[in-house]
Amino acid sequence: MNADVSQISEPRLYGGEGGIRTHVPDLPDHPISSRRRYDRFGTSPRERWYSTSGMKAAIFNQPRVYAHGQSARHAWLPEGRRPRLPRRRALGRCTLTLTAACTLLLASCAQPHSSALEQIRARGKLRVVTLDSPTSYYLSAHGPQGFEYRLASAFAQRLGVRLEVEAVLDEAAMRAALAQDRADIAAAQITADADWRRVGLPTQSYQQVAQLVVQVRGRPHPHDVTELCGTRVVVRAGSPQLAQLRTIRHRGVPRLLWSLESNAGADPLEQLESGRADYAVVDANEFAFTQHLYPDVSVAFSLPDPRPLQWVVRADGADLVTAVDRFFAAAASSGELARIRQPADGDASAFDYLEAHRFRFDIAARLPQLQPLFQEAAVETGLDWRLLAAVGYQESKWQMDAVSSDGARGIMMLTSDAANAVGITHREDVSENILGGARYLAQVIDTIPKHVPEPDRTWLALAAYNVGYGHLEDARVLTQHLGKNPDSWDDVRAQLPLLAQAPWYARLKRGYARGSEPTQFVQQVRRYLEVLEWLDSSTWSLHAPQRVLRAALATPQRYD
Repeated sequence: MNADVSQISEPRLYGGEGGIRTHVPDLPDHPISSRRRYDRFGTSPRERWYSTSGMKAAIFNQPRVYAHGQSARHAWLPEGRRPRLPRRRALGRCTLTLTAACTLLLASCAQPHSSALEQIRARGKLRVVTLDSPTSYYLSAHGPQGFEYRLASAFAQRLGVRLEVEAVLDEAAMRAALAQDRADIAAAQITADADWRRVGLPTQSYQQVAQLVVQVRGRPHPHDVTELCGTRVVVRAGSPQLAQLRTIRHRGVPRLLWSLESNAGADPLEQLESGRADYAVVDANEFAFTQHLYPDVSVAFSLPDPRPLQWVVRADGADLVTAVDRFFAAAASSGELARIRQPADGDASAFDYLEAHRFRFDIAARLPQLQPLFQEAAVETGLDWRLLAAVGYQESKWQMDAVSSDGARGIMMLTSDAANAVGITHREDVSENILGGARYLAQVIDTIPKHVPEPDRTWLALAAYNVGYGHLEDARVLTQHLGKNPDSWDDVRAQLPLLAQAPWYARLKRGYARGSEPTQFVQQVRRYLEVLEWLDSSTWSLHAPQRVLRAALATPQRYD
């Protein structure tokens, strides 16, 4: 990045007195904080709404029955004796009763039924049903994540209501939630077919996504669907990819056959790697994420027609469809949709075959014995164990005896000074090393100003963990001086490389730093963290990786 050096008029830029108000010259000595928390946000318990209008009508319209069929009014009179009302008076009462009933009926007809959008605003809550998947919704170290979750959050904010998310197992469960009025919107990379249209109203498409035919690396690539005839093709049951294969077969490829994987069963990509299938048909968005887990799978070709991605709204929500369509159009024209999509796209574009292969190997071979130690350190410090594991992997690739040129040691690459600062006496011990790294990271996070929102606060802390808090503060001062936001990781990240350029670092309090290194460090940690988060919340469980371990150990590669 080439910035205009002439913008700096002061001889030197300092924080604190003349820079940003939160500047701390040196990392302070203070007790280790155990107050850091990364709460998991699950689905909110659904409120049960009971209407009392029906019960009231039943109570007032049916006389209470006593002995011998007596009504309450005359239950005290002896049997056989009933007061006789004057005929004219009785008729008058009947007329009054009929008049009141008609008035109530007309009043009820005059009151219009509230629309779906009005009900949402009156409730103060938008109810969204989705799938637990990397492209839709999953729990991260900082709460819910996923493209559909971010998009739904932006729409709820536009409506001025809070968001309630229910994550279910499959599309059938999503349709049931709409049909049973447990959700206002279904959002999970949906292409609305006849089954969806029976329970709701589809919105306009917000994205077109390619459908990929994938295979194991190293085999000859087919070029179109006709070459799939006679091969073992696997596709997930009930998926949009299955619908597209049926359409292709109907249009003139009758010999195209496939086998189905249930949603609760194995992943189609696993079928490829295990040799039980030759090809799989998957969504491009999903493959961009899961290729980190299946690095030996590659794309053969794309199916002819990309599919549209939509939301499906409750059946009585015509006005809600209109509001969603307007939101999609405005978000696309303003760039908001691209910004919402950016985290997932950034992760997908960073895929590296060798790195992904090694990471998967190490998840299977190294992580099982380290995970309890990360979890113990997480309990003490209040950090998410997956964040600690991601930092440890970036530091040492989870090698217990790792040593750097500057004397840092162990899983967390703990220096002797850092170990002493956090009360660790035996950094060669794996458990103490992980605990020391966790304590130090918690200390750095607590030093970042409290007003900085998450997850920016954590990303800034990771940069300080790598380059030092003083250099991070220099970068934040420089960021503010250039008219950017010093509390935004994206803005600070863009300025960090300037710390290595003489015209800039000469004017900063702490001088030169290799500013590109913390940006790469944070990027790598985020990539590992996102994979660990999804694995921890999916059926591809971190707690039982024997299947992957067998596959990993069968490969000839060694990474020590």
